[in-house]
Amino acid sequence: MSEEIKLFGKWPYDVKVLDKGLERYINLTPKIIPKSCGRHAKYQFHKSKMNIVERLITHLMVPGHKGKKHVLTSGRVVGRWQTTYKIVEKAFDKIYEITKKNPLEVFVRAIENAAIREEIAAYQVGGIIVRKAVVTSPQRRVDLALRHIAQAAYRKAFGKKANMVDALVEEIIGAYENNPTKSEAIREKERIEKEAEGAR
Repeated sequence: MSEEIKLFGKWPYDVKVLDKGLERYINLTPKIIPKSCGRHAKYQFHKSKMNIVERLITHLMVPGHKGKKHVLTSGRVVGRWQTTYKIVEKAFDKIYEITKKNPLEVFVRAIENAAIREEIAAYQVGGIIVRKAVVTSPQRRVDLALRHIAQAAYRKAFGKKANMVDALVEEIIGAYENNPTKSEAIREKERIEKEAEGAR
């Protein structure tokens, strides 16, 4: 009987995605080291074939990027895959110490809670800009949840006493608990959904 493959050699992949809309887009294919070496980069939308932890690592490599510019510099982490990998590994260890649960399950629940369901699209009609509420596609929901978690953790650690590991742990656990006071990703989700509700 072959040995079970575990994330970082520690955490089992027996995690169920409860949000049926996101099930196809949260990839939990068992890998010890979540690294695909860019084999999905050539194809549009193939990022969903990447392991979800690898996607978090890649988001953490450009965490200062927001919109079309760098709001905060990402110069400290860009290109340092090994550094970012160690940050995520240590963060998962700390999540287990705090919650006593499989950190992969905690992370998946955090993504489900931080995934936006509705946002605003702006388009021009004649001479005016019209804002309309639109349903967010499942893949974009996962993309935005990962982006908001990575950016929020980086902002908490940038120029502060908190280190990146603690900031990431706080953000993931805050999103897991669906707590807007602890998680900026949950706050951002609520803000966008409230705006969309007003534009309906």
